[in-house]
Amino acid sequence: MDKSSLALIDRAVYRPGMAELRITPVSTKADRKLFVDLPFRLYRDDPHWVPPLKGEALGLITPEKNGWYSHATAQLFLAYRGDRVVGRISAHIDTLAQEMSPVQGFGPGAGQWGLMEAEDEATFTALLARAEEWLRAQGVTRALGPISQSIWEEPGLLIEGYDHAPTVMMGHAKPAYRGWIERAGYLPVKKLVTYELNITQEFPPLVKRIIRSGEKNPSIVVREVDKSRFDEEAAIILNILNDAWSDNWGFVPLTPPEIKDVGVKLKPIVFNDLIRIAELDGRPVAFMITLPDLNEAIRPLNGKLLPFGWAKLLWWLRKPRVRTMRVPLMGVIKDLQASRLASQLAFMMIEAIRQASVRNYGASRGEIGWILDDNQGMNSIATAIDSKINKVYQIYERAL
Repeated sequence: MDKSSLALIDRAVYRPGMAELRITPVSTKADRKLFVDLPFRLYRDDPHWVPPLKGEALGLITPEKNGWYSHATAQLFLAYRGDRVVGRISAHIDTLAQEMSPVQGFGPGAGQWGLMEAEDEATFTALLARAEEWLRAQGVTRALGPISQSIWEEPGLLIEGYDHAPTVMMGHAKPAYRGWIERAGYLPVKKLVTYELNITQEFPPLVKRIIRSGEKNPSIVVREVDKSRFDEEAAIILNILNDAWSDNWGFVPLTPPEIKDVGVKLKPIVFNDLIRIAELDGRPVAFMITLPDLNEAIRPLNGKLLPFGWAKLLWWLRKPRVRTMRVPLMGVIKDLQASRLASQLAFMMIEAIRQASVRNYGASRGEIGWILDDNQGMNSIATAIDSKINKVYQIYERAL
């Protein structure tokens, strides 16, 4: 499709049986601000929505501030009725995702959409159609969503667990969105789950025996990370991650620009005793990252650090006291994944962090995930420590 045709589409007016709907591409800083502001109005009466920090939300959709754009391209759209913004969506293509095997979910011809919000189904459907039109013009033959925007950010639509707030770096959504997506012709392709558990309770006897056995093994060392060597420790974790997750559905390798951005974003909530690296005969073979739930601190700020939000957040970051700890990432190198040692290392890291979370941060609840619903190894570990699924996210797809 040539540029003149796309221009006509950008000026197209959708008439979904109500007031005139106009969809336009986001092209200015003012547009991006409107894009970020919309959910604050749509979710203002939702007691479980956590307002993101607006500066951070703007950074994620600004190419100069997000390393993901080094291998991806995106177009954001806003829907208007008159002068009122009533919806938004992102259409995007990740070139690294297209290089992966189709068996792993993406592959050649795959594109994504995400960051979708709308006042009503007609707006939602029109925005989705506009995103698909843009994707087709880029040669995309299969659309997956919602993925907002990287698979490492907030993938999937919340379909179970609306009754409690998400933890840091997890998404929330209106229950109606599920029906709207499915009526638009999208079919489920992959579920992601999170587990919750009471971390003030000790683990079952079998798990405790496995942990004690590992502690007696001189070949195994489970150590804290050293934040003063942040870059070196991050490189160790990245090497394990890219190996451990490389066969997973949806895997896209993290790149140096993304690692740099993640480091800047997460460094304030990285604490030595909450991140562990397991070594076998001196070789790093597994890791577990745990984060205090930042959402508990930012929720009252309503997206703003000024005038006093920054001081409150800085005070909290000095020594967080939280209810919930989230485990966003855990991995064991592929060479060990089929062995009993893999679960032993996982249990040892989980127990060490469980004790630190309760003792040093006052936490009482843990959340593990997201985890692919067909990842038998991780789901078995979560079940063995008496955790239960608390949220389910769905990724959909449709041929274009």
